[in-house]
Amino acid sequence: MLTGILSNMRASKVRAGEPVDDRTAALLCTLAQMTAHATDPGPATSAARIDRIAVLEQLRAALAAAQHAEMVAFGRQQVEEQIALVETGRLDPVALGRGIADQIALACKVSPFRGSRRLGIARALDSDLPCAGALLAAGQMSEQIAEIVVSQTSHLDPEKRQRVDKQLAAGGLENLSLRRAENLIKQCAYDADRAGYVARGRTARRDRRVGLRPAPDTMSVLSGFLPVEQGVACLAALRAHADAVLAAGDERTRDQVMADTLIERVTGQATAADVNVEIGIVMPLESLLDPDDGGSAEIVGHGPIPAGIARDLLASTEGKLWWRRLFTAPAGGPLVGCDPRRRRFDGVLAHLITIRDGGRCRDPFCDAPIRHLDHIDRRRAGGPTGFANGRGTCARGNYVREVPGWHVEVIDDGLGQLPHTVRTTTPTGHSYLSEAAPGP
Repeated sequence: MLTGILSNMRASKVRAGEPVDDRTAALLCTLAQMTAHATDPGPATSAARIDRIAVLEQLRAALAAAQHAEMVAFGRQQVEEQIALVETGRLDPVALGRGIADQIALACKVSPFRGSRRLGIARALDSDLPCAGALLAAGQMSEQIAEIVVSQTSHLDPEKRQRVDKQLAAGGLENLSLRRAENLIKQCAYDADRAGYVARGRTARRDRRVGLRPAPDTMSVLSGFLPVEQGVACLAALRAHADAVLAAGDERTRDQVMADTLIERVTGQATAADVNVEIGIVMPLESLLDPDDGGSAEIVGHGPIPAGIARDLLASTEGKLWWRRLFTAPAGGPLVGCDPRRRRFDGVLAHLITIRDGGRCRDPFCDAPIRHLDHIDRRRAGGPTGFANGRGTCARGNYVREVPGWHVEVIDDGLGQLPHTVRTTTPTGHSYLSEAAPGP
């Protein structure tokens, strides 16, 4: 089993031929043991199984602390290496530190945002919150509570943060439920700097925003991060309107009325279903025309939906409809072209790349919306402004590849039966593949 795990690790990171150090080999043995235990926990009494569950929970926390330690050590090494690049004129001092969290994110198979967050938590526990870090490393406190300690004390200077850290450890934080632990953390953080805590709340109001994320069964979650009084006012207004509508005999449920009213008031539509449609629905012609076809469609930026749902949307809306012809390779292959041809990443070419990449950054594991259209083979090096050489990225992904040691290349152009495939290689020599979604 260890051989298989080693093989998979090397295949995923493309570092064949390089030896695995002793500590990594030991960790891989532990991984193999955990994998074997998950497959076959073996015979035991009920009491022994509870003991194992408790120890495994401690292991989860200790593993998180061990990973934090590696992140901090990696960050320090990378900063030292980047300082050397700055001194030799190969890196702009403004970019010092760029790409560190991104490499961690790739290794953890999470987005760069989450990679940055994990690195920030690791650094805080290492430098300012050693008691909380020690409880985590000993498996006495969950990773979730450790993250709350970091977030709720982020407004404090190092000295006050360390004082709160000691107070929490003395207060038996590891023995509290999640809610009681969070209340204790908030109270200690507030008492340490009451003015700073209030200022933090005022600053958070500048971060108000609206977001959208996919949900199961062709639904989505529209969320607003709002000041508390505004959020309460919005919900109260929707509830009051729903009560009035239901009292007049509307047959919808209260939740349905509130959801429809939200859409109508935000968009100005007469009814919630009057969606103006070119929302990037990509579907084969046969799926559009044949009601018995069991294929699927793609809503750009959301993901796949059944073709029947897409046909319902197109048929039921009283809003405007736009049609755009998109060409795919034969037999359901990937998107390969559209009507006009241009030499710049704008117009139809930009639209097509965005559709092919699903409206999301093509960096591995990054789910951020596309903000830039990037030349994979750099334009200044003679790379063409064409469909195969373009990819959608978030702003961060486009900037980080400019740090020395990063390399991006096309592995498959996506013009045949295989999807458009890009390989990203980091300064440590690890490589990761990103494939465009297959055509519908």
